Amino acid sequence: MSIKHPIISVTGSSGSGTTSVRQTFDQIFRREHVRAAFVQGDAFHRYDRCGMEKAMELAAKRGNLNFSHFGADANMLDELEKLFRTYAENGTGMTRLYVHDVEEARAIGAAIGSFTPWTEIEPETDLLLYEGLHGAVVTGDTNIAQHADLKIGVVPVINLEWIQKIQRDRTERGYTTEEVTEAILRRMPDYVKYICPQFTQTDINFQRIPTVDTSNPFVARWIPTPDESMVIIRFKEPRGIDFAYLLSMLPDSFMSRANSIVIPGSKLDLAMQLILTPLILQLVERRRRVS
Repeated sequence: MSIKHPIISVTGSSGSGTTSVRQTFDQIFRREHVRAAFVQGDAFHRYDRCGMEKAMELAAKRGNLNFSHFGADANMLDELEKLFRTYAENGTGMTRLYVHDVEEARAIGAAIGSFTPWTEIEPETDLLLYEGLHGAVVTGDTNIAQHADLKIGVVPVINLEWIQKIQRDRTERGYTTEEVTEAILRRMPDYVKYICPQFTQTDINFQRIPTVDTSNPFVARWIPTPDESMVIIRFKEPRGIDFAYLLSMLPDSFMSRANSIVIPGSKLDLAMQLILTPLILQLVERRRRVS
């Protein structure tokens, strides 16, 4: 953790909705004139798309049928921790981009499934925002959670997460339903081992729950809309959170526990703006006082 160079980590699995949270952060940063360095979690995958396919085949031959991007072996977690530590100390570090689809390939000028070269994070930023799979992970070899000043978990219920992943990977990345289903099943052990434990490390969790039937996510034709959802917002440390204010600003919301508020899904962006803006400004103001 760092006063002079704070880090915000947004953590969630593939299809959880972390990109939408990133967009809310973008809005806050523009409005409040905050200069942020953005880090994509996929940049720290160990293999490009072709390399990952070969690594999976090799792992399968050795009896491991569950080798996945969720696990430690498929990622450079030591390099990610090094980035967090280096940024916290000096406001610097190295990152890159992973090219997911045709649109990104066209914009970046690189092949789908490849990485761009490593580059230095832009200088003189107010904070670093990480979005990816492992922003609060703790293993026997690494402790990335300890370096982040604000950790956000994005955790829809599992069937909704799967629906979102299936729809995204089919429409945006060209996979079939069967291929996405196979990936979901292959990743499950690593999901339990590496993804779930992070949400006890996070400071705030946003969990979307559909209010329509999602019993079989593998045949669902539509993603439930915000109006067909509720969101549970859980605070690890509720002291200092003005719940009365949030309840007054978010109609039809209610407290489910002493550290949790439930809101209509359509109010998620407003809730994130109300909750995250003062937290971001606290980090930035604290930084500027010591600069």
